Amino acid sequence: MVTAIVLIEAETSRIPELADQIVNMDGVQELFSVAGRHDLVAIVKVAKNEDLADVISDKMRNLEGIVATETMIAFRAYSKRELEAGFELGLD
Repeated sequence: MVTAIVLIEAETSRIPELADQIVNMDGVQELFSVAGRHDLVAIVKVAKNEDLADVISDKMRNLEGIVATETMIAFRAYSKRELEAGFELGLD
């Protein structure tokens, strides 16, 4: 499983419409409206790297109202629950 975090800059007036379109794309697990330099943040999870191109480059970036995107590919995933479980087993 490949996870990517996609930072999205959008035309302000189109954010609600874009959010609805993006969150319904295959591979998009979560979508956040955020404050700061970016307007939306999408969490994308797909089977392989090539699938990221389908979701992000071919579909998401072509939506009308998207100004720019920046994609970060996750190397490892850590969660509080997994870290606590590791400590309970005595792992360092």
